[in-house]
Amino acid sequence: MTDWQQTIGWLFSGREISLLLKTLYTLFVCALIPIYWRYYGPANFLWFSDLALLLTVAALWLESPLLASMQVVSVLLLELLWIVDFVTRLASGVELTGLADYMFKADKPLFVRALSLFHLVLPFLLLWLVCRLGYDRRAWVAQSIMAWLVLLVCYFFTEPSENVNWVFGPGNRPQLWIAPELYLVLLLLFFPLCIYLPTHLLVGALIYGISH
Repeated sequence: MTDWQQTIGWLFSGREISLLLKTLYTLFVCALIPIYWRYYGPANFLWFSDLALLLTVAALWLESPLLASMQVVSVLLLELLWIVDFVTRLASGVELTGLADYMFKADKPLFVRALSLFHLVLPFLLLWLVCRLGYDRRAWVAQSIMAWLVLLVCYFFTEPSENVNWVFGPGNRPQLWIAPELYLVLLLLFFPLCIYLPTHLLVGALIYGISH
């Protein structure tokens, strides 16, 4: 084997995940962080999708089934909805959910919006990761606990105008239908039961089917 072949093999080697993938993903995240911080502010990193983007760096380098599985549980369904909304709006101009609405706002620099195209890749990368590393069935409980902590931080330490993770109401504006505290309790139940549990069951069955 030549030195060049050995170098290529080293770049793509690893216990499970190639060094090249780890490095490229990390460089992208390192480039994104200061730009997002400047244009969106630090609270933006509390969005579950942005947290998943950051925590996937750790999942890659540690090759951690639990971290990768938690991020799949956290964002897979919402990221797929984002993709459907974005592609539909791009192709037809029709807005389905509003999740990708900011991608079409001309007041935001194009290169900043272009960075958000990571939403098109992240769910499939995470699925590939759990196929590669295995799905950790503790992910549903672990992610639910983490989500409760994040949602409480968003509620008590961010502005209602930012409405991070919809802690003040669905959509862009705080809701006025019920007491804010009751809405928060319902949201604390909604994520684990209506988003995380179906994803947990679906991905668990998918990985089990692949492995058998």
